[in-house]
Formats: sequence, structure tokens, C-alpha cells
Amino acid sequence: MREIFNQVKKIEYKGPESTDLLSFRYYNPEEVIMGKKMKDHLRFAMSYWHTLTGEGTDPFGQGTMVRSWNEITDPVEKAKYRVRAGFEFMEKLGMEYFCFHDRDIAPEGKDLEETNRILDEIVDEIEKEMKRTGIKLLWGTANCFSNARYVHGAATSSNADVFAYAAAQVKKALEITKRLNGEGYVFWGGREGYETLLNTDMNIELDNLGRLLNMAVDYAEEIGFTGQFYIEPKPKEPTKHQYDFDTATVLGFLRKYGLEDKFKMNIEANHATLAGHTFQHELAVARINGVLGSIDANQGDLMLGWDTDQFPTNIYDATLAMYEVLMDGGFTTGGLNFDAKLRRGSFEEVDLFYGYIAGMDTFAKGLKVAAKLIEDKVFEGVIEERYSSYREGIGKEIMENKVGLKELEVYAKENGVRNIKSGRQELLETILNKYIFN
Repeated sequence: MREIFNQVKKIEYKGPESTDLLSFRYYNPEEVIMGKKMKDHLRFAMSYWHTLTGEGTDPFGQGTMVRSWNEITDPVEKAKYRVRAGFEFMEKLGMEYFCFHDRDIAPEGKDLEETNRILDEIVDEIEKEMKRTGIKLLWGTANCFSNARYVHGAATSSNADVFAYAAAQVKKALEITKRLNGEGYVFWGGREGYETLLNTDMNIELDNLGRLLNMAVDYAEEIGFTGQFYIEPKPKEPTKHQYDFDTATVLGFLRKYGLEDKFKMNIEANHATLAGHTFQHELAVARINGVLGSIDANQGDLMLGWDTDQFPTNIYDATLAMYEVLMDGGFTTGGLNFDAKLRRGSFEEVDLFYGYIAGMDTFAKGLKVAAKLIEDKVFEGVIEERYSSYREGIGKEIMENKVGLKELEVYAKENGVRNIKSGRQELLETILNKYIFN
């Protein structure tokens, strides 16, 4: 069978001094860092949607992507060709995982029954390629936002028929994720939010979203799916207000509907930006609450207030992201999925390789820097010292819940406030620079 990306050979690690633009300079999959191979720390995954079905459209222009499969007119045959293309692409990059929405891998038919039949036909092809290559499914999900039926949302739709259709779609997506031994399943809100409260019953919508997630948990148990459930926070787009605004908001939602032990977070860098947070902030909130699960690796443009999904090249973000992951003990079922798309002007097939190489090298370098920061206890020591007043005296009594307002008033009258120390932010940022530059 002929190669699809025949202009590109397998991408190899050639080191920081390499001048070969189709090589890795920092991603050395077999290199051992903190007792684990780099590839096992990072668990890179290909996003099926942006990589294989993205056409380069934007609100002002048609698609620009030049792809060999665009010449195929039959949608099912095109889907089968994309399976071959995707696995060849992953093989050449040495990627061991991929992620998909149901509508990425297979087109819709005239009704749900035909759609599911087509989906099974394409999953047959994916299963063959997985067996041939050993590549695994990081997570699957359902696209309950693109079709016009989801104009008012899916689980949060004002129409009960739409809720039922979305539930059926989630059921099928769970089944194929289990069939392909997926390590997780993601819920992204898509259109689960509102445009105006003038026509919205927020209570019904939130309750129904909770109901659908509980139904999914119950069905997963029924069919024996043991993968990790994730929710992916996002503050806006496509609705003005998404119910999954950020990690803290989602945590409150999960606790209200009794789902806090069933879900972890799939954190996307660009979504953190849109929520007014740093990428590290969202990861840290997830980590300290025990729900850091997986990452969608990309970056946004701070000059644009929308989800640009660019390939990640910001070494600071990558370093601090991997710092949080390592502090959490590393990925278990999750990984780094490149939810990133080429710029509209980068339309050649080879540009896909350049984009992925850039992202993989950035996170590989970030991993190495983060590991060194942790090994040297750069920030842990500073933080421990900064909060040292809580390890003895009145601080220790506060931490042990041994005092109340009356006791603290007596203490404050007798002692006032003593020994406030500098936070030394600029020094710490300089030290971070030193580790990155070295």
C-alpha cells in the first residue's frame, strides 16, 4: 500500500544542534527522566479532528488545506482513507495515542441507525490499524454541537427530543470507545450554555446536564467501561456563557450532582486563557483538588479573544504545565493531546509535521526543565519557607483548628503583626529563566 505522506520520512530525535527541520531537537522518547521514559511522561496524542478533518475555514473564508483525501467524493471512502492517513502520520511521528469525536471519524447518515452503521464500519478500519501499529486510544467523545439539531444545546437543550438524541449519541460513542480500549472519555460542553437569560431556565438546563452525565456513568458501569471520565472546561464559544466555565466552576457542578468521584478534568491551555486564567492556574486548581486528568495542548493568541487553537510553542507555559503534572505524580490515563490546528496559511501536508514537531519539542523541553526544578526543589523550598509561620505557634494552632475568633483577637492584641517577608517574585522569575535558558 503506497505511502500517503511520502514526502516525509520517520521523524527521528537528532538533538538540540540538529539543523534538520523534520527532526526532534528535544523529544527523545527513550530518554529517562525521573525514572520514566520521556514518551511515558508525555503520552502524546493526535487530535483526529484538527489533523484529519480540519479544512482551514474561518468566519471570513473557505477552506485552504491541500489534502490528498479531498479528491475523494464518497464520504465513507474518504473516512476510510483518513484512517490510513492518520495512522501513517502517527507512525512517522512516533506517537502512541490518538483522540476523536464520533463525527470526526465517520460522516452522518440519513438517520441515527444508518449513522451508527457507518460509524461501526469505520471503527472496523481503526481497530485493524490499532492492531497493526500498537497505537492506542487516549480518549473518545461525541460531537453534540456541530449539527443544527444542537442549536440550543444538547443535554441543556430546551427540546426533549434533542436531549434524547444526544443521549443516544453518547451511548454509541461510549460503546466504540470501550471497543477500542479507550483509556478515557471526555465531555466538552460544546453548546451547553446560553446566549440570554431572557429565554433560559438555567435550573432545568443544569439539572438535565447532571442527569445526562449520571446516565453516562451508569451505562459505562453496565457495559464494563472502566476508562476515566473527563470534563473539559471552557468559558465561552460557541455560547456566550458556557456552564463549564473553568475548573472551579466544574468542580462545584460535579459536587452538586454527586459526580465528584467519577470525573477528572481535561484542561486546555487556550480555554484557560479565555477564562482569564493562566494555563498553570487551571492545572494547579485541578491538582490540589485531585482531579487533574489530561491536557489538550495548544495555545491562544492574547490579542484575539477567541479559541485560536495554535500549536504550543511557549516554553514558559509548557514548563509550568509539566511542573504541575509532575507534582501531581504524572499522567495515569491522561496525556497531552494536541488540540491544535495549522494556521490557515499553512496549508500543505508537510506543515502538519512541522506543527506537531514544534509542539512535541516544546513540551519535551518543558518536561526536562520542570523535572530539574523539582529535583532541585527550587520553588518548594521557597514556598515552604514563605508559609513557615503556620508550622509553629499561633499558625500551627490555626492549622489544627484549635483557635477561634476570640482567641485570635487576644493574640492579635498582644502581638500585632510581625515578620512579613518579601515574596521575591522577580527573583523567582529570574531563576525560572535560568533553568529554561540552561
